[in-house]
Amino acid sequence: MSKGKEPAMSQIADDDNVDVIGMWVTADGYIRQELLPDGRYDEARGERRSAYTGRYTVTGSHLDYVDDTGFTATGDIRDGVLYHEHLVLYREERPS
Repeated sequence: MSKGKEPAMSQIADDDNVDVIGMWVTADGYIRQELLPDGRYDEARGERRSAYTGRYTVTGSHLDYVDDTGFTATGDIRDGVLYHEHLVLYREERPS
């Protein structure tokens, strides 16, 4: 375990990486994946909050996920849509 505060994994300030921070939701609303600014994610499934949690990194428009239990997954953002393994998620509108 490293000491001190780890740098944010999402690196959204880098112009080469897309801004992924926020809530991403499947069309039916069943899966809700929140990508946090500190490089962590929290995914809810139906009524089950925090069904999956872990960290993510962004390289360009590609995301790499490592769940807290150790499994890995990937995603890509194309035309503003997050394709995460077999899921298709849309950015939830932020309140104005």
